[in-house]
Amino acid sequence: MMLDAIFERFVAGAPTTVMAQLGFERILDPSWLDELFEEYRGRQYERELLFSTMVDIVALVALGLQPSVHAAARSRESLRVSLSALYDKLNHTEPALGRALVKQSAQRLAPVVEQFRKGHTSVCPGYRVRIVDGNCLAPSEKRLKALRKVRSAALPGRSLVVYDPDRCLVIDVLPSEDGHAGERALMAALVLTAMPGELWIGDRAFGTYNIIAAWHQRGCAFLVREHAANGRLTVCGPLREQGKTDSGTVFEHFVDSNGPEPQDSSIRLRRIELHLNKATEDGETVVALLTNLPEEVTAVQIANLYRRRWTIESMFQKVESVLASEIKTLGYPRAALFSFCVALMGFNVLSMLQAAVESQHGIEPRSPEELSLYYVAGEVKRMHAGMMLALPAEHWSTVRDLPLDDFCALLLRIAAYARPAALRKTRRGPKQHIKKKSVPPSVAGAHVSTARLLKARS
Repeated sequence: MMLDAIFERFVAGAPTTVMAQLGFERILDPSWLDELFEEYRGRQYERELLFSTMVDIVALVALGLQPSVHAAARSRESLRVSLSALYDKLNHTEPALGRALVKQSAQRLAPVVEQFRKGHTSVCPGYRVRIVDGNCLAPSEKRLKALRKVRSAALPGRSLVVYDPDRCLVIDVLPSEDGHAGERALMAALVLTAMPGELWIGDRAFGTYNIIAAWHQRGCAFLVREHAANGRLTVCGPLREQGKTDSGTVFEHFVDSNGPEPQDSSIRLRRIELHLNKATEDGETVVALLTNLPEEVTAVQIANLYRRRWTIESMFQKVESVLASEIKTLGYPRAALFSFCVALMGFNVLSMLQAAVESQHGIEPRSPEELSLYYVAGEVKRMHAGMMLALPAEHWSTVRDLPLDDFCALLLRIAAYARPAALRKTRRGPKQHIKKKSVPPSVAGAHVSTARLLKARS
């Protein structure tokens, strides 16, 4: 009874922290994690250190609850192996395990999020939208012996990430230990997961004939920016104006995309040109898009739809700023990539509780009133350690196997205590682009006293 009373106090005072822990219990079930390891492991094996224990330790770091893997490991009294054994297992964790962790945890959270997103407008009605983009991990510290005499930045890995904007979940990731791996080369393996009824959106890196043809053969729709490498386009009609968007005027015509080999068949595509009202930072005034979407989806809708591609860039920014997705001390590629995958899993949990709060308080997703994951994660980081001292792990294990409806009802009951005004995203005004004059290095490297400058202006 006393624990129940303490639990209710945390529900009233720190609802998002309680919801986050409930989400982690849902996807960090030790028995499920160890079964996942047995299914997807390569040469690795388990003895005294279980895969579920390692995930739990890395999650504490990726979520910002512990400053390092070393600190997270020392905080666990039940850890029965040495730190060197922990790091050795982490440094050899196969990328396939990180990918499986992200995919299957998203599948476990998807039904929960769908309960909260019912009735909301889809990004593209009739399609399951998949936004794909590449992510290169930040350079690591040069702790490895092989890196100590290298002056260049050490890149521990690269990955392709697939994002579902309707559910705000990362649903797949393809990690690569080679930090110089090309996005188009990695896409050859990822495109095999495309299914009919899906709409894949990507930037110009994915606009080559081979990727387009693979999507076309899989029976799914796609929308990509035109790439110079796909230069074998045969124009099948004149450009015709189709309307205007906030960014500019939209034109459209049909083209045939031809492969590099004579035996390659041509693919009839719609080509949309957006003539911008204002040039981009790179000086571009026209954005050309290629798609196989049917004509029921207008050219203006397609131009606006492509703007949704930036939601994955926003997701990357949140994962980097809100979570510890790139740990510079992890120099081994497999360790760095696994930590990144665990951070993506943490992002999905935060997205789930964001959906619960927005559903309970009637907040429309992607509206000016939507919540900020920065403030949500900040509350979790402040309150989590104290909450786990007051409510030990045994208190939470009962929620792991709750039926879906009961689990969603519990989250909504807790979400009622959240204060959306304190968690709301802050909207800034339009940026003012001020062109700075070039200065010589001697001036740029000089230093000034802030106090003296302020005194001179007063």
